[in-house]
Amino acid sequence: MDIKYAILGFLGWQPLTGYDLKKMMAKSTPYYWSGNNNQIYTALVQLHKAGMVTNEVERRGHYLSRKIYTITDKGMAALREWLTSPPELPLLRNSFLVQLAWADQLEPHEQDCLLERYENEVASHLLILREEQRRGSLINPARTPREKYLWERISENHVQFYENELGWIHRTREEIKEK
Repeated sequence: MDIKYAILGFLGWQPLTGYDLKKMMAKSTPYYWSGNNNQIYTALVQLHKAGMVTNEVERRGHYLSRKIYTITDKGMAALREWLTSPPELPLLRNSFLVQLAWADQLEPHEQDCLLERYENEVASHLLILREEQRRGSLINPARTPREKYLWERISENHVQFYENELGWIHRTREEIKEK
């Protein structure tokens, strides 16, 4: 997925600065990636040049000024076109699976240690996700009941992914011990 559509989606919700976009992406389940400043600001410049967003410089006294970006009608049309395009399958990029593919070179206790470390990472991340859900600290525009529901389901999808991963690790560790 192109980060531009994530940005257009957020700007379709409300005008934001690049800094606000980065914070919101970090705190929202569907955009769970660390869109770095370079990616975000590069995309904002491209969107601005394409006429999909405008920016307004806000002067704040003797503080640094900041640019507030707003989606344009052209940007809304591009977002809508993307929303009606065929969805992409999720990419499964799990570097742990590459490690595990070659882990037969390790001693049995080293293999188990590798799996245990991964299990602990997944379990920790799952705890964090559940706590963020419980606190309601994840971003959810909730402009309509349906939008609120969709964002809650996306959050639940992430939790289920990590629950499934944890179950897979448990089964894998047990089955390796039996072999």
